[in-house]
Formats: sequence, C-alpha cells, structure tokens
Amino acid sequence: MQKKNLFLMLMLLSLTLVLAACNFGGEKEEPAKEDKDGTTEEATGSKELNLVVTSEPPSMHPQLATDSTSSAVLKQIFEGLTTYKDGQVVNGMAEKIETSEDGLVYTFTLKDAKWTNGEPVTAEDFAYAWTFAITPENASEYASILFPIKGAQAFNEGKGSLEDVGIEVVDEKTLKVTLENPTPYFLELTAFKTYFPVHKATAEANETWYAEAGENYVTNGPFTFAEWQHGGSMTLEKNPNYYAADSVALDKVNFTMVESETTTATMFEAGEIDFIGAPFQTVALDSIDRYKQDGILNISDYAAIYMYKFNTTAEFTSNANIRKALALAIDRQGLIDNITKGEQSPALGMVPAAIKGFEEDRGYIKDNDIEEAKKALEAGMKELGISDPSEIKLNLSFNTSEAHAAIAQFIQEGWRTNLGIEVTLDNSEWQVFLDKLSTLDYQIGRLGWIADYNDAYTFLEMYDSAKNGNNDTGWENPEYTALIKQSNAEADADKRFEILKQAESILMSEFPVAPIYYYTNLSVKKDYVQNMEQDQLGNIYLKYVDVTK
Repeated sequence: MQKKNLFLMLMLLSLTLVLAACNFGGEKEEPAKEDKDGTTEEATGSKELNLVVTSEPPSMHPQLATDSTSSAVLKQIFEGLTTYKDGQVVNGMAEKIETSEDGLVYTFTLKDAKWTNGEPVTAEDFAYAWTFAITPENASEYASILFPIKGAQAFNEGKGSLEDVGIEVVDEKTLKVTLENPTPYFLELTAFKTYFPVHKATAEANETWYAEAGENYVTNGPFTFAEWQHGGSMTLEKNPNYYAADSVALDKVNFTMVESETTTATMFEAGEIDFIGAPFQTVALDSIDRYKQDGILNISDYAAIYMYKFNTTAEFTSNANIRKALALAIDRQGLIDNITKGEQSPALGMVPAAIKGFEEDRGYIKDNDIEEAKKALEAGMKELGISDPSEIKLNLSFNTSEAHAAIAQFIQEGWRTNLGIEVTLDNSEWQVFLDKLSTLDYQIGRLGWIADYNDAYTFLEMYDSAKNGNNDTGWENPEYTALIKQSNAEADADKRFEILKQAESILMSEFPVAPIYYYTNLSVKKDYVQNMEQDQLGNIYLKYVDVTK
C-alpha cells in the first residue's frame, strides 16, 4: 500500500513539473523588452555604485551640516544656484546670472527645475534656506559663510534686522542678492551646501524633516534620499524630476558606514565597494604601498590641511608658549615619510600651497624645530609657575580612525622624547568627537579642513571671533579680526593677499592651531568606474559618474 501511494505521488510531481515548465495554468510569460540599442532590460540591469562613508552623517540639513561626511551626501541630493564640473564653477539651478558693474548685486534667474515632490524650485526656497542659516536661534555653525551678503552678519549677531539683509525675492524665478563688498569668489559660495535651497513648505510643516529619508525628504538634486538605516547604510536613487536627469547614468548609490580603513580595504579587494578616497573613506595606511605597486593608487592635489587645534581656555593650552612648543616639536616630514606615505607636504602655515597667492612658503616656522620648541616650553613653564615638563598633563583627542591613531602616536612620541611632555590619547566616535570640539571639552584636537571655495579666506575667516561656529579654540585677537574684515573691503587682489598673510602670521605666532601637513587626495577605484575623480577642493559629484560592468 505504501509503495502504491509513493508511486502515485511521484507521478503527480512529475506531471506538475511538466505543466510548470510549459507554463500551463500560469500567467502569460512576457518577452524581455528591448531598448533602442537592441539590448534587453535583463541584459543592461540597474547601474549601481557601492561606496563607504566613515560614519553616520551628523546632520542631513544643508544649513546645519558642518562635516565632510554629511556634505559628501548632501551635494548629491541638493543643488545650489551654481555647482562644479571638472573643478570649475558652472550654473546649477541658475539659468542666468547677471552681475552689476560694481560687483555688489547678483541677479539669479532660475531654471524650470522641480523638487522631488513635483513642485517648482523657487527663489523663495533659496531665500528661506539662507535666512534659516543666519537666524541666530538656529545656531548654524556655517552662518558666517553667508556674511558677504549685505546685512547678514549684523542680523546674525543681533545688530540688524532681517529687512536689511540683501536677499530679495523679485518673483518666483528671480533672486536678487546684494553684497557688503565685492566678493570675487561669491559664485563659488553659491555652490556650497549652506547655500543650497530647502523646500519651504516641507520645512515649515515639519521642523525635523531632515531626520529621516524617504518621500518626505524633499530634494532638488540629481538623486533622491531613498533610504537611511541609521548607523548602517544609506541609499540614493536617481531623481526623475531633476532637470538634467537624462544625463545622470547611475540608478542607485549604496553607502555603507564603515569606520575602519582596513575593513574598507578588505571590502574593496573583495569587490563589495567600487571606490575608496575622500570623502568616501580614506585609503588605509598599510594598503598604500601595495596599491602603488599594483599601479592603481591615484594621488592628486588637495586644498586641505591636517592640523591640531588647541583649546585656548584649558589649563595648559591657554599658554601661547606651550602651544608654540607643541607646534614646533612635530616632525612633519618624518610623519609623511614613515606614516602617511601619501606624498603630502609639511604644513608650515594655515593656507595650503594649492591656494592662489599662497604658493610659496611664508617662512613662519621651521619643521621639527626642537631648539625653538624647547625655548618656548621653558618660557611657558615659567609663565605657568611650572618647573618640570612632567607637570603638564595633556589629552590629544581624535575621531576613531586607524590613520588618526597612527599619526597621534607618532606625534605623542615626539613630544615625549623632545619635550618631556606626556600626552594621553583619546579617541571618540565622529559625532561625539565633534561635540567635544564645539563645546571646548578637549585640550588638543585633531581636525582636517578642506577649502569650501578656492580662496585663502576659507582657511582664515573661522578664527575671526571666538563665536564663529567653526573656530572651536576659544581664541580671538582684535588685530586679526580687523585684518580679516579689511581683506573683505580690499578690491586689489595682490593687496588683499598681503592682508590675509598678515592675518595668517598672527595665527602662526599665537598658535591656536598647529598645522601639520597639506593633504593630497589618495584614491583607488575599480576599472569599470568612470569619471570619478576628486577636484582640488575634494568634490565628487556622482551625477557625472558611470559604471560600465
């Protein structure tokens, strides 16, 4: 009986498989659709790019974001009046830009562009976003980048009214902007994230609109912010409403959050990601030599500086001579040769040589000047009433990273050997570290600064006041502040460069920061990734990228 039942079951199973194979009783099978070039959808598939970022982005609000991780994503999903292509400023949302003869008034006529919800991008959306940034209650750390606009600084500091700010909505498609002084790099500023528009109706309806991805996160750039698994991953998708959507090759961009450079290298070599290079993680130090030998390491110029900031309100680092001793007793070239290995240059000033007008060494300090460092240390200890360097207790803080740790250990050993100062290392997750800097809950803190625009001012203006949201040192100097203000009013380029160099010399005499090296940008990519190179400001715009696998 059991054998008979088994035989019947096998017969039924065989018949079912035959019917299924012939599609009897099922839905009609559709043939694969052909594209115009004769290929099928199945053959072409979706074009996806897989990348890594170091951490959860601290803020996905264009006017509140201050860090490179947030910025790297924001510039893919939003677009300003201008943007960049091949390192040059080009029109973005602006169809036409008119400038007055005196260089004070810019009139922007907008393209017929749409938000991801289908509504038009208007001049009011720009005015709303810019006003948000300079409104003091919103505590935008990048408010100062809008200070070239007439009345913006006065309003932000509570000394003027919003009516006096030079932002005028002429009509739905026309924005008129009046500046305090001629600003030759203003069209570079309008490409920066703080100048991105925000969909006014969305922001007014939900003040935390930027906390989650999805259809309620309304953007105007080439990609939508489709998914956000907090602490894990993010997904961007091609925006069909973008005015140039037909020229965007990628359908999807997948970001994984990976803190470890070594893990990132493993993922790249396993084919799990397609590119490594700032702002999408960094090449692991122990992979550099191997990638060089393989001929796949790309090294390019980068207008950026690696530095240590000092909390000038703390017990020991409040002393300028102690700060000077620490800054001078850094073997920058030794660090580059033995640790970073990326053909960087020792930073002996605040402004990188990649910036126009600052190509030459300004001669402020010498690299690894131990003799002068010891003199400064002795003077500082006398001022503090200290007789032995061992009495100086310092912490060096940095965000969690194998590279930052290796750099810190190298410098820590130099300070111990040459100055007799013991320094404790302290690493934190990215957002926690940024909070420490902004609240002055540190003594020495590592930071990198990438040019927001191609002008020396971007490296110097943040120290014009202790209240500047990007200062993070507690330091200010009235003479320095006056020079920074004077540079804005100077129309002659050469004279302006000299004023900025005078300001830089003050920084390099009081040392609220210790410059360490000028970055180069190291990257590796898979052969099938096309048009993915960083420009001199470190920008990568994924709307130009293609994958051909």
